[in-house]
Amino acid sequence: MALLEQQSLHAVGIVGLGLIGGSMARAFQKYTTLQVYGCDTDPQTAEQAERDGAVDAAGGPELLSRCGLVLVALYPQQTVAFVREQIGRLRPGSILIDLCGVKRYPVESLTPLCAEHGVTFIGGHPMAGKETWGFSGSDADLFQQASMILTPDSRTPSDALALVSGLFRQIGFGRITLTTPEAHDRMIAFTSQLAHVVSSAYIKSPRALQRNGFSAGSYKDLTRVAKLNPGMWTELFLENGDDLVEEIDEIILHLKEYREAIARKDGERLHALLDEGRRIKEALQ
Repeated sequence: MALLEQQSLHAVGIVGLGLIGGSMARAFQKYTTLQVYGCDTDPQTAEQAERDGAVDAAGGPELLSRCGLVLVALYPQQTVAFVREQIGRLRPGSILIDLCGVKRYPVESLTPLCAEHGVTFIGGHPMAGKETWGFSGSDADLFQQASMILTPDSRTPSDALALVSGLFRQIGFGRITLTTPEAHDRMIAFTSQLAHVVSSAYIKSPRALQRNGFSAGSYKDLTRVAKLNPGMWTELFLENGDDLVEEIDEIILHLKEYREAIARKDGERLHALLDEGRRIKEALQ
């Protein structure tokens, strides 16, 4: 905790106590000695977090003035609206990190505003989750060995970046990945968002209702993330629509290649396509 003491960081505030925010609160309680304050628009969620010991105190945005670090775990548009409304409550010299699944929109919207108020803003995205949402699914160990993506820029103080990187490692993250908001959104369109689109589309086959006795690991793997939060993912998809549409077009192109080979009973072409996929997977491993 020496680094934290040097930076006079004694408390962290978490806005939004759903799966990610609630898990962050639990992780900070379990793995650090920081005071943890929580804010949530649902009074019952805030009360539950306090009863469970996930936060030391839950309340309104006025709690954020006590915090040297504030994490905002809301949807992108909610995040931007909340910070715009509450920026005056944040301490000059504090650090603000959003935890949205897209980065261009919040970073472009909030970096200048935070700079005007003497607050360091860093975009963040914890690469962890579950097929559930809400505080009831929160887990102090959700982030164990996961990657924490951060999007600092040339104005980000090096000591602030070192501080939050060390803190995220302390609560379990196995890797800190530094990138730009643009590169983040391009990659997330492929590694996360496309997978959710494909899973949601795949499960819509009428044969899904008749699968009992005919499904095993491959079906389970491909349908796992179809159990998603539609409100959150709708916003994430639309905020990153350009990159996501590009990835959807790419997979449609490859699906057409397989369809054509199968329809023509072209075994040689089909074998080549399957073998190409196998070799790419092996190379990635």
